[in-house]
Amino acid sequence: MRVLGFGDNIVDRFVDRGIDYPGGNSVNVAVYADRLGVQASYLGVFGDDDLGGFLRESIAAQGVAVDRCVVRRGETGVSTLRVDDGDRVFLGWNGGGVTVREPLALDGELLAYACSFDLVHSSVYSRSESELPKLDTLVSFDLSSEEDYRSPSYLDRVCPHADLVLLSCSHLDEAATRDLLADAVRRGAGLALATRGVDGAIAHDGRVTVAAPARPVEQDTVVDTMGCGDAFLAGFAVSLLRGGWSAGRRPPENLIERALRDGADSAYEQCFVEGAFGHGRPVVASMWPAAEREK
Repeated sequence: MRVLGFGDNIVDRFVDRGIDYPGGNSVNVAVYADRLGVQASYLGVFGDDDLGGFLRESIAAQGVAVDRCVVRRGETGVSTLRVDDGDRVFLGWNGGGVTVREPLALDGELLAYACSFDLVHSSVYSRSESELPKLDTLVSFDLSSEEDYRSPSYLDRVCPHADLVLLSCSHLDEAATRDLLADAVRRGAGLALATRGVDGAIAHDGRVTVAAPARPVEQDTVVDTMGCGDAFLAGFAVSLLRGGWSAGRRPPENLIERALRDGADSAYEQCFVEGAFGHGRPVVASMWPAAEREK
């Protein structure tokens, strides 16, 4: 089995720690799939600055192939955060840098390469929507938690070309979550998955709705919650693939139930990892504006 993360990469800068960590939804899913024993690669655009090199080297060090990626002139995406009482607070970002401004188009050899994978994963932060219809393989897509990506027009752009969509729904009650999943499937998604933090997860495919609890974790043992949703998706998708999930074939209910449990296990394990997957380094002084240090 082979999984490809296609799209975003970013540096997560924790201003309270003074540490930069490699990350990005598409990167994280590839790294977590590799940790689950699946051959994984990442395809995207790196900036030609120091942070771009840091990201590329960090991802490759995880065993994830980056040899088909492109380096373009421009800055790397940076997201700034801090932790307040154990909760992550996002302070802003630079728009994703050149990775988002000049995303890859899948044509010719790159398209053939992407389609050689059993699953291609992308996200709302990748500007990959126009490339999804080209893919002749399983596609998963992270729809995040932001309302901008839940409008009918956006869902109509993505859902018909996605076999699995993930929606972060910790801020919604169960009824609203189920309605959102049903809407995503009506608009063309093969399977819709909602993660709800400590309230567990729900999956819906238009025929069945399956819910499962989160795996309990002692709060005082949590190192970091960065990447937990991405880890859940990776665990869920890899479990489906191991159960025989393939393009044009809906997974049976018992396979979805098992995938929810495996996703919960992956999210649990991620709670004990610093950053998305470690590899933190001190922020280079010249890259850390005084106003940012004071937040």
